[in-house]
Amino acid sequence: MSIRVMIVDDEKEILEITKRMLEKEGIHVITANNGKEALEILKKEKPDYIFLDIMMPEMDGWEVLRRIKQDPNLKDIPVAMLTVKPITESMEREEFDKYIVDYVTKPFSKRDLIETIKQVYPIKH
Repeated sequence: MSIRVMIVDDEKEILEITKRMLEKEGIHVITANNGKEALEILKKEKPDYIFLDIMMPEMDGWEVLRRIKQDPNLKDIPVAMLTVKPITESMEREEFDKYIVDYVTKPFSKRDLIETIKQVYPIKH
């Protein structure tokens, strides 16, 4: 089973490193440099899983998440947030907790990403 994962992050280095890590595990990766680009791509492609950065210019990850979960065609896609700082105490976490499967704190390892995906999809590595 080949899983399709979208990574949304405004830092090109994060996108490239994360893409390489996941592709080594046989995961098909779709990247987007910002929230608007992600929403445009999602009109044409439907990944199995999304890693979504919170702090991005123009449209932050919470707004992108809100739009994904309001779209009947996308609302069932599992989303994990990427963040520099833990969001356990934030109001956003409380508001969106029902919409996200997990969050991954930067810097992260390949194991962190794989373990997060494995909560939803069985992956052998």
